[in-house]
Amino acid sequence: MSWCIGFDTSNYTTSVAAFNGMDVVSLKKILPVKSGMCGLRQSDAVFLHIRQIPDLFSELCRRIDTEDICGVGISCKPRNVEKSYMPVFTVGTSFGECISQLLNVPLYEFSHQDGHIMSAVHSADCYGILEDKFLAVHLSGGTTEILLTRYNGKNFDNEIIGGTKDISAGQFIDRVGVAMGLCFPAGKDLSRLASEASDKVSLKAFVDGCNISYSGVETKAQQLIKSGVDFSVLALSVLDSVAVSLAKALIHASRITGVNKIVFSGGVMSNDYIKSVLNTMLGSADLYYARPEFSSDNSAGIAVLTYKRKFEKI
Repeated sequence: MSWCIGFDTSNYTTSVAAFNGMDVVSLKKILPVKSGMCGLRQSDAVFLHIRQIPDLFSELCRRIDTEDICGVGISCKPRNVEKSYMPVFTVGTSFGECISQLLNVPLYEFSHQDGHIMSAVHSADCYGILEDKFLAVHLSGGTTEILLTRYNGKNFDNEIIGGTKDISAGQFIDRVGVAMGLCFPAGKDLSRLASEASDKVSLKAFVDGCNISYSGVETKAQQLIKSGVDFSVLALSVLDSVAVSLAKALIHASRITGVNKIVFSGGVMSNDYIKSVLNTMLGSADLYYARPEFSSDNSAGIAVLTYKRKFEKI
């Protein structure tokens, strides 16, 4: 049985994975962030990745037969665009290069975004959409993008047709959550609070075609915190704001592209409330969601892409 392995060292997660054409073994560890902080400096994140990746890889090697490793994949940059670079990805890149040379197996390079999209495709079991163009939504702590996407046999050709030009949906959620005293990243705790709400307040993000702005609505949310709003109500209102604005942008994106197949990836998309609103507002579209464990940053998609490059050459 042949295994291809993948490495991804993103802003907040160290991850390693293996794929054999059917099964994925995926391991990851979130980088620790001090209480009250909304993120990490790149230098601190690099140091933490260096500490975490050897143990994760050792555990992966205990779960697969290392003699059957036939390819190594790395996410070496955020996106497939010129000058796309972040220091954190050098850790996974360097580690993967070393493993590739040690085992004398080919090395394949992808972007972090490639991994997110393929992880969603794999976990939603919707490989059929790779045969034509589709819309891909990448909604995470640092990214909110709507992409017109096509798999080219190696990775994904992405055209950004919408998203945000200020803060991302994840930053909106995290900033409000941390201001309410929640730990970073705040998504899970905010969802828990939202489940306790019996009402919500009006928090409308500005939507212009396929583009969304969250900075203004984040300011309003911060003002509501100071006014003493019930935190559960605010939590639900924040999630509703993200969901409704995204649905409006996607309705426009589908209209101008003529594409109604949409794949969702990124940690924010693991939220059940957001998915329920999208299902209601986008009822005529074909929606595919990454399973929760494959929504947040992970290397499973990198391992799957590596396997396809190794065995499905076109």
